Amino acid sequence: MVDQVRDHWYWRPGWSAGRSFYTWHITFQNDAVLSDLHAAYQPVVRSLAGLTPVPAQWLHLTMQGVGFADKLTQEDLDPIVEAAQRRLEPVHPFEIRIGPAVVDPESLQLPAQPVDRLRRLRAQLRAAITDVWGRDSVPALPELDPHISLGYWNQAADAAPLKKRLAALGGGVAKTEITHASLINLNRDHHCYEWTTYATVRLGVPRHI
Repeated sequence: MVDQVRDHWYWRPGWSAGRSFYTWHITFQNDAVLSDLHAAYQPVVRSLAGLTPVPAQWLHLTMQGVGFADKLTQEDLDPIVEAAQRRLEPVHPFEIRIGPAVVDPESLQLPAQPVDRLRRLRAQLRAAITDVWGRDSVPALPELDPHISLGYWNQAADAAPLKKRLAALGGGVAKTEITHASLINLNRDHHCYEWTTYATVRLGVPRHI
């Protein structure tokens, strides 16, 4: 039960202005289904005070961090990408269900299911890092709670009015397919997660293709 929301944009340990981070995400730049769902939720997003919207081009599903960009080189990253290609070769694309939106302590988010399939995908990306760096070098993260954020709260507030507004306006659900994972160089300097893509690994594709 969420009673309060809080400002998402405080600096986490290690983060500072101008610093970026390599991480595995599912990205959706060319996903028409998710773009339509994002558009359908904009009346809700615009009506909620204290919410920083996520533009459609920056919609993402967080998977697994790798490390800060100023600590890593191409020689560090390329073997991890190759290991991910090996790990994801037997993992076939699969459908996910997205939504309806919920009020989370730090975001307005669309839960994604099936959770177990997404957690297994994340486990393969973690295993790829382990293959190269060893188990003790994989960044620790909480158990994956898969979701796509429509916006992040930028101030503390009572959650009840936000939930009431969300319930009044409603919102939809959609289904799309997970076909790839991307290693991205992520920054959060402008109250928005923005990135450049370092590599994209497709699910179920043999390495020699």
